[in-house]
Amino acid sequence: MEKTKSFNVKKFMSDNAIILLVLALAIFTGLTTDNFFTGRNFSNLFINMSPRFIIACGVSGCLITKGTDLSAGRQVGLAACLAAMMLQDITYAARMLPWFPDIPWFAALLIVMVIMGIIGAINGCVIAFLKVPPFIATLGMQTIVYGACQIITNNQPLGGFKKSYSNVALGSLGGFPFLAIFAVIVGVYFLFLYNKTRHGKYMYAIGGNESAAQVAGVNVTATIIRIYLLAGMMYGLAGFLVGAKAGGASTATGFGYELEAIAACTIGGVSANGGVGRVSGILVGVLVFEALKICLQFLGVDPAYTFVAQGLVIIIAVALDLRKYLAKK
Repeated sequence: MEKTKSFNVKKFMSDNAIILLVLALAIFTGLTTDNFFTGRNFSNLFINMSPRFIIACGVSGCLITKGTDLSAGRQVGLAACLAAMMLQDITYAARMLPWFPDIPWFAALLIVMVIMGIIGAINGCVIAFLKVPPFIATLGMQTIVYGACQIITNNQPLGGFKKSYSNVALGSLGGFPFLAIFAVIVGVYFLFLYNKTRHGKYMYAIGGNESAAQVAGVNVTATIIRIYLLAGMMYGLAGFLVGAKAGGASTATGFGYELEAIAACTIGGVSANGGVGRVSGILVGVLVFEALKICLQFLGVDPAYTFVAQGLVIIIAVALDLRKYLAKK
């Protein structure tokens, strides 16, 4: 009995090594710096987490089906730029589209999500119909989207947003930030989608064994297209929120977000080897990744070393995931 208990403890520590290390780092940071364990800092943590959690939810479906989406960050940037172009104040002198009508922010959000959904669906079609590996398909789309963003913005930064758009990120309801409300709605939706719908069952089946799923009657092609379409819509929503939060947008917006999302998913137990992943784990992974960045900021670590630390976390997370996969086999 003691041997079994000891084994389980070791397995838990091995499977959650990154989470435990970041937790220890957070405790150390809180004890050695001022204002770490404060309500304001935790509020900033949740606000920063919100758009990244939405992106990670979009990426998760791709990973569960043994795919990936390297275009996520650039899609977020394009979405932010599109939203910015539509929601600049009509009195702003440097308005990018002076002929564009004054529309409410939710109409712009809908337009952005539809456009990004179309881009996601194209990713899905290339992967499902042309059988291009997801890594290559989304890498190509990453470059295409980045180029398109440069063309439509003429490489100019965008600002001068109207107040209603800025309030989407800055406002709150009963002390609960609007950004967090968006994230909660997305989290509940994905929780239902992954656990209570036929689409969720098909997704896990494809990730577990695509050939067996196809033999069992799963429409693999349609499911993959839906996954990437939904992912694109999530990038659209996240980009819309990132632009509002930053108060501006440019072609640099969203840079590297896809790697953060993939790392957060992997830390949270979404296996890159397919068939495994929960929304609660995605939330934990995003929390851990954001906590790591905040801890390093409070400790005064040079931003260059912060990137090094994030890269190491990504490598270790994938290595641990592969180790668990090989152990099961």
